[in-house]
Amino acid sequence: MGSIEFDQTRPLDLVLLGRVAIDFNPAWNDQVKEDFKPLKKVHMFEKFVGGSPANIAVGVTRHGMKAGFIGKVSDDQFGEFVVDYFNEQGIDTSHITKCTGGEKLGLTFTEMLSPSESSILMYRNCIADLQLSVDDIDEEYLRQTKALLISGTSLAESPSREAAIKAVMLAKKNGTKIIFDIDYRAYNWKNSDEISIYYSTVAKEADIIMGSREEFDLTEKLIAPGMSDIESAALWQSYRAKIVVIKHGMQGSTAYTADGQSFSVKPFPVQARKGFGGGDGYGAGFLYGLYQGWEIIDCLEFGSAEASMMVRSNNCSDDLPGPEAVHAFIKEEKEQYGEMIARA
Repeated sequence: MGSIEFDQTRPLDLVLLGRVAIDFNPAWNDQVKEDFKPLKKVHMFEKFVGGSPANIAVGVTRHGMKAGFIGKVSDDQFGEFVVDYFNEQGIDTSHITKCTGGEKLGLTFTEMLSPSESSILMYRNCIADLQLSVDDIDEEYLRQTKALLISGTSLAESPSREAAIKAVMLAKKNGTKIIFDIDYRAYNWKNSDEISIYYSTVAKEADIIMGSREEFDLTEKLIAPGMSDIESAALWQSYRAKIVVIKHGMQGSTAYTADGQSFSVKPFPVQARKGFGGGDGYGAGFLYGLYQGWEIIDCLEFGSAEASMMVRSNNCSDDLPGPEAVHAFIKEEKEQYGEMIARA
């Protein structure tokens, strides 16, 4: 493939930095099935680990990759729940630390109104994940990983934003690949100028950038607003990016490579349970393909399949599939809809 190469001598495949939370989703199991309804009418919830970088960490681990996580959790049973869950999944938790000021993990309550309508209610006051500090960033740990993934949410407030930028600086210094998952969440930010300042700072150093068109517009606001996808890809590749992935939701996504090529896929058709969680599956699947040395189009197709599998699921972490399940899903979809169902 040749789009990007990872240092195969390093023991960790990927270290992720950023948000971890607790998701409370309307129950959907063998005992209780909460139908589509407003959140205020839901009586039974199921608890899951959530947060985009946390879910991607679970996803790549399910694919046999070795992942680690840099983050802050609350000093309570919810914090213990996260660390225990990561340990059970095989994710290295040596650089997850507990808050000392009473800060709490974010709580996400999910509203599922229909297959096409869903939203979230966030509790993020005095939040744990944004307490990550520069003292939590260990240069030796970054030397042990092939790549560092920065979630854009970590840039929303100090001290987390300085910690994330320090991690980027040390990763670059040590030849560790940098992946920027823009991961915009409006509830974290004060204004759009802040978003552009900090997103662009990391994007300029990233080898791989992944985000929606809206997220790229926010990143580029103070640099070159109103660009097309092709122009955005060219801009970031003029800095360091080897691969730029721009997503358009149900219209599909395109990966632009530094050699001037582009590759596009569409979502696989499924009956959706919710409208989120797909991006985390997409990220995990796409990165797994890159680490396997696949062609870019195959990485995109695999990521798109995993995304579709996750939007039909009732959670964003427990149901993340292994590679055999994703390949089986692709086979079934192509048998039903045709070989080119996901390839634009």
